[in-house]
Amino acid sequence: MKIELKQCLLSFVLLWVSGTSVCLAQRGVPASRVTGFTLFGDVEVSGETVSSRALTFDLLLYSRSGVLLDRQKVGSKGRYRFLNVPAGDYDLVIEFENAEVARAQVRLVGIPTDFQQNVNLEWRPGTLNGKTNKPEVLSAEDMYDRKALNQDRFEKARSAFDKKDYDLAIGLLRQIVAEDHSDFQAWSELGTSYVVQNNLVEAERAYLTATEIRPTFFRALLNLGKVRLLKKDFDGALAVLLQSVTAKPASAEANYFTGEAYLQLKKGSKAVTHLYEALRLEPIKMADAHLRLATLYNGAGMKEKAAAEYEQFLKKKPDYPDRAKLEKYISDNKKQ
Repeated sequence: MKIELKQCLLSFVLLWVSGTSVCLAQRGVPASRVTGFTLFGDVEVSGETVSSRALTFDLLLYSRSGVLLDRQKVGSKGRYRFLNVPAGDYDLVIEFENAEVARAQVRLVGIPTDFQQNVNLEWRPGTLNGKTNKPEVLSAEDMYDRKALNQDRFEKARSAFDKKDYDLAIGLLRQIVAEDHSDFQAWSELGTSYVVQNNLVEAERAYLTATEIRPTFFRALLNLGKVRLLKKDFDGALAVLLQSVTAKPASAEANYFTGEAYLQLKKGSKAVTHLYEALRLEPIKMADAHLRLATLYNGAGMKEKAAAEYEQFLKKKPDYPDRAKLEKYISDNKKQ
């Protein structure tokens, strides 16, 4: 049932998001701390049979560089809230049973206030394009069958992480892997716990162990690559990011970060292939790939192509804060 349920969501979930600064007195939301924004929103799931199912989602807040900053569990008709979020660009990722089902980009600018970003998911069981959907077997391969005691520790570790008690989460996960070194999922969770503490050395070790145990474990491969990018180990990052693309060729995120690794290694021709693939797979979500391509083309003296990339980016992100700057570059360099 879990696999079938997951497949329904992966195949039939659509996402609508709306973001606005709101009056706190009207919404009854606690005031933001003066040090940052409060990012919050309601999670709604509509569609057939939803009322009879208890659905719980993980909402993960990532920096645009791919670093996990916070995570919360929210049920359908629930509300999430991330406090003290600095101004900047973020990805809000929605997962169901450890699989990403939707993603939204969030931009927080100006004076810190409360910013509402609702998540509306639509459940459409049935067929897609006339084809019957089958359970996704690969999802099950990423699950680990652990003994009852360690499963209890695993759930408590995730709960501690959600409450930002990262030391407790790490301690529990360490107990699990000490008793069962083969638990690749626990190793991956351990890596994520270290990332939020900015302990990149231990995060890398944990993710690396997870990938050594399960070489095709996509999420650990991708996160290991991101950590190595942050550490400026670009050769090491590229090696595992290429593995992540092999494990999941249809991942726009994996292609994007692989392109980034090639860029850092000054291998522009190979970077272009992966950045364009990321755009083909997720034209809106991966719009920043246009910026990276424009930077590449500009550095190579191909200003007309750079202008074309900036133009495509602005079509997808019309509210970009530096729009005027990009428009001037386009005007100065676009072929007339």
